[in-house]
Amino acid sequence: MRKQLEFQKVIGYEFRQTGLLQQALTHSSYANEKRMKKHSDNERLEFLGDAVLEIISSEYLYHHFPDLPEGELTKMRASLVCEPTLAYCTKELHLGEYLLLGRGEDRTGGRKRSSILSDALEAVIGAIYLDGGFASAKEFVLKFILTDIAHKQLFYDSKTILQETVQGQNLGAMNYKLIGESGPDHDKVFQVELWIGDRRTSTGVGHTKKAAEQEAAYQALLQLKEQNDMR
Repeated sequence: MRKQLEFQKVIGYEFRQTGLLQQALTHSSYANEKRMKKHSDNERLEFLGDAVLEIISSEYLYHHFPDLPEGELTKMRASLVCEPTLAYCTKELHLGEYLLLGRGEDRTGGRKRSSILSDALEAVIGAIYLDGGFASAKEFVLKFILTDIAHKQLFYDSKTILQETVQGQNLGAMNYKLIGESGPDHDKVFQVELWIGDRRTSTGVGHTKKAAEQEAAYQALLQLKEQNDMR
């Protein structure tokens, strides 16, 4: 209960039906381990939250980007509501700390797993929608998800955008080098260096090589953007 009260302060929303919040934070591994009744985990709320998030993000993009065609709006929405971006959004909320996980899932790094974090975030949206209505869910999404859209698009498409930028500016060949690997097999942490030409540009860390490369590419894009802004 204390953790739930703390989480409500973090998100700035107080639940009238606290059971909805508990359900949103309950992973199936915990529900199974505790032999809770059917549908006590967050999977149904995730289903609902996914739909609520889609309509809120669609409406937001429709009004804020009036000159973009349907195809570009669809691509932009995908970059904002995909698993890696939603998991990225949960960092600000420290959502992983509040999840109810089974012991096995907890031991194997579930609190940092993108799929679990993104699903839980959607479940929280669904819970807020049921508890406080569409307006409350929209306020939450606008505050924690539909922010820094340009940066989130960079994060989502970082490797592709960087490749195009490097080629367009003739900066040299790109090369990702794995320089570190630690942790047990079920919870590996990879560290990657990104080289552009003969210069080490950035580093990235992630629970998969792909995630580490994505982080390195994102950091490199931020550096290039800062350099271009200073010119």
